[in-house]
Amino acid sequence: MIKISEEWDKILEDEFSSESYKSLREFLKTEYFSRTIYPDMHDIFNSMKVTPFSEIKAVILGQDPYHEKGQAMGLSFSVPKGIEKPPSLVNIYKEISSETGVPPRTDGDLTGWAKQGVLLLNTVLTVREHQANSHKGKGWERFTDGIIKKISDYKSGVVFLLWGGNARSKKSLIDGSKHLILESAHPSPLSAYNGFFGNGHFIKTNEYLMKQGKAPIDWNK
Repeated sequence: MIKISEEWDKILEDEFSSESYKSLREFLKTEYFSRTIYPDMHDIFNSMKVTPFSEIKAVILGQDPYHEKGQAMGLSFSVPKGIEKPPSLVNIYKEISSETGVPPRTDGDLTGWAKQGVLLLNTVLTVREHQANSHKGKGWERFTDGIIKKISDYKSGVVFLLWGGNARSKKSLIDGSKHLILESAHPSPLSAYNGFFGNGHFIKTNEYLMKQGKAPIDWNK
């Protein structure tokens, strides 16, 4: 049985006991035994380990983990300190800097966001080395859709930041009458100039949180 935290374990009990997840787990056992898979198996659920369900203020949906050595850490878009920032994260920092007027951070570790209540969730939580999307369609999507739906159903006043087609396809899982849904192009260099830059999402998130009496996110922390 997976152990994340008492709170998350209870919320995800039906997901972990589903036939879909059991099948996914058998697939992952084989993959981790026979190939190089990211992140480390102990880091797969880091997004939930760092951000308790009761403290979620915002959700940033990524696609799948970074697939090169040393990058993936179980938090969408984040890389450990000392690892070069990937292009999408560089663009995220550029947008934050343009909105806040604060120079971009030097490291790419987003744990500080996660500790403030930003759930950094990928829709697929594992990947083969050098092979983007290699674990797509293996069962993770059903699992993470369940997480998104539970956040939508059990909480209110959460900001969902949906960047790019993959994340935006999850909009139907979210009740827009009790949450804020922010959509734009993906921060990837291929699409950032098609609507990610200038989207104002980081300021809009904080304005919405403060209207509810919640502390804003320090995006430079």
